[in-house]
Amino acid sequence: MSDLMLSGRTILVTGAARGLGLVLAEALRGCGARLVLADRDAEAGAAAAEKLGARFVPVDLAEPDAILAMAADVAAQEGALDGLVNNAAIATGIGGVTFEEIGQESWDRVMAVNVRGTWLVIRALAPLLRRGRDARIVNVASDTALWGAPRLLSYTASKGAVISMTRSLARELGPDGIGIAAVAPGILRTESTEYVPPARHRLYEEGRAVPGVQEAADIAPTVAFLLTPGALALTGQVLPVNRGFVFT
Repeated sequence: MSDLMLSGRTILVTGAARGLGLVLAEALRGCGARLVLADRDAEAGAAAAEKLGARFVPVDLAEPDAILAMAADVAAQEGALDGLVNNAAIATGIGGVTFEEIGQESWDRVMAVNVRGTWLVIRALAPLLRRGRDARIVNVASDTALWGAPRLLSYTASKGAVISMTRSLARELGPDGIGIAAVAPGILRTESTEYVPPARHRLYEEGRAVPGVQEAADIAPTVAFLLTPGALALTGQVLPVNRGFVFT
């Protein structure tokens, strides 16, 4: 990645306090981006922002009013955005059960954050993206929605919705010159996947075209490129950044 490819671009990353979101934020900062980090964990988010020379704004995607407050904060401080990475999601503590064993409350919570929250963030920040320069949005989906991962239905369905949302929004945002794409990673070695059974990790590690463990940093170059002006031709696309576990 070029250390200048995102120079002068203001980019907001949700779920940036730890895990993949923090890794992406670090990489984008290394490419010259000016960052706004958003997360529900105010302490960890503020620490990450201080480390990266970024600004932190709290947000809980389960709370629509919190999303509006985040947007108002960014409007007052930044005035415009050139990029948005929708990374925040519920990914832990929801797998390993059949579709019949999923509680309705758990299902609703996943959909409220992963689907409704992603939509509300884009809706709230759209005016700022329209004011930006060649604005780009990257939605973090999952390849579980591409191959139909079992015993993970609420998460898989939510990420399938994010992929469909990306395609529809590409047509709605395209007239404004805003590009939007989705990345679909496989299982990464992060804090959020520590609960995943070893057998599922082995399935991925042995089934990839390039076998082995995939680290969060592997995703960063693709995300960084998708946030550049030159990525507009990829609007509406989903890129399975999983070292060849599934193909599209």
